[in-house]
Amino acid sequence: MKKQLFIAALSLGATALGTEQVMAQNSDQVSTSVNIILSDVIAMDIGSVASEGTVDFNYGSTNDYNSSKNVTVPNSLIIISSKNFDVKVKSEGTHFVSGANVIPVDILQVKAIPGGSLAGNLNEVTLSTTDQVLVSNASLGTKQSLNIAYSISAENASKVLLGKPQGTYTQKVTYTATAL
Repeated sequence: MKKQLFIAALSLGATALGTEQVMAQNSDQVSTSVNIILSDVIAMDIGSVASEGTVDFNYGSTNDYNSSKNVTVPNSLIIISSKNFDVKVKSEGTHFVSGANVIPVDILQVKAIPGGSLAGNLNEVTLSTTDQVLVSNASLGTKQSLNIAYSISAENASKVLLGKPQGTYTQKVTYTATAL
C-alpha cells in the first residue's frame, strides 16, 4: 500500500509539475521600427538627349541665309523631381566661337514645346549668359521628358551670319532644374 501511495504521489507530483511548466510558458514578442526616410531629389537623367548632345544648324546655300531654321529635339531633358521645379537655360559664353571668329549667342531662340510628358508653363527665351526660365512650375514626377526647339530667324541669318568666315561655331548651353 505504501508503494501504491508513493506511485500515486509521484504521479500527482509529475502532473502538477508538468502543468506548472505549461502554465509558466509565456509567448515572447519583440518589435522593430521600420522607417521610410525621404529626401528631396531633383536630377536630370544622363539618358537625356541634351546630355553631351549636339544641335546643328547648317548654312550651305543662299536659301539657308534667307530662311528661318528650326531644330526640334524630342526628349531633350528627362527629369525626376520630388517637388515642383523650374528649368532654366543659359550659355556658358557670350559668343559662338570658331577660332578667332565669333557670333553673339543672342541669335538663338530656345523654346520648351509641348509633346513631352513634363507639365508646366513652357516658355521661349533668347539665349544669353544669364539663367532664364524655360519651364516654370513643372510638376513633380519621374522620367518626365521635355522637348526643346532651337531656332535662328531669317533676319538673324541674313544680318548676323551672312559674311562670317566659314567654320563650325560652338557654344555650350546649360540647363538647370531647380526645386521650388
